[in-house]
Amino acid sequence: MTTLAHAMMTAARSADSGLAGPGPGELDRYPYAETPGADRLGASAWDAPDPELGRVGRRTGGSRGRGLHGQLVQQLGQMIVSGDLGADRPLVPEEIGQRFEVSRTVVRESLRVLEAKGLVSARPNVGTRVRPVSDWNLLDPDIIEWRAFGPQRDDQRRELSELRWTIEPLAARLAAGHGRPEVQQRLADMVEIMGHALGQGDALTFSRADAEFHSLLIQVAGNRMLEHLSGIVSSALQVSGGPVIGCDRPNEISLAHHARIADALAAGDASAAEAAMRQLLTVHPEVERVVPAPREH
Repeated sequence: MTTLAHAMMTAARSADSGLAGPGPGELDRYPYAETPGADRLGASAWDAPDPELGRVGRRTGGSRGRGLHGQLVQQLGQMIVSGDLGADRPLVPEEIGQRFEVSRTVVRESLRVLEAKGLVSARPNVGTRVRPVSDWNLLDPDIIEWRAFGPQRDDQRRELSELRWTIEPLAARLAAGHGRPEVQQRLADMVEIMGHALGQGDALTFSRADAEFHSLLIQVAGNRMLEHLSGIVSSALQVSGGPVIGCDRPNEISLAHHARIADALAAGDASAAEAAMRQLLTVHPEVERVVPAPREH
């Protein structure tokens, strides 16, 4: 095993151990620091009139090491995307602060992040309200994740699969004309890491090498607009698990297709690289219901 492979597998195991960030429920341990006790609301609107909202509000998604601010963005984002906070619902910062026991500053910055994602809007004399789905930035990696693990999971995974079918075969074709030795070596390293991970049953390392392989391939395609979409592919691989996204599962067939792509890129064979990518994206028969069969060249 190469040094790179060993380091990547070790890092993956460390992250999987749960030491990378706060655990579930940690958000609720922080005090509402900036508001004196006399100014606190007596009955939270997040608890009393809407029992379902109160229940969902206590869920804490993976903070991924982003701290208190990131955790609040995660919670509110999940609640909006899942429909627990419906369109045009007012979001009162004071109520959010009391409900999650965080400072005004944390609430304010979290709402700004959500506004940048198109989930909420803040207007004078109106306040902050949840925006309809048509206004959301559906290509935002966080929104992709929240949709993929919410009520819209089937639609999200199907849409991601269709989008990947459009992006990645073209990227593979273009990348074959931009082969640099260091890039070819990096792609080969990722295939090697996936092979070692498969042999050891290490799905986490396999998926991380898989994500880097696809991201790198798009980045070397020589098309800046495609490169801008590389985050979508990474997000798709991270949230995959539904039947329509087929190349994320550790198995010999998937590994073989990745190796074929790397070999085609090294040989500068654009048609073979595109065909191998199409075959990779249809490893599982369920995918064939949403995308056509690989083209013959």
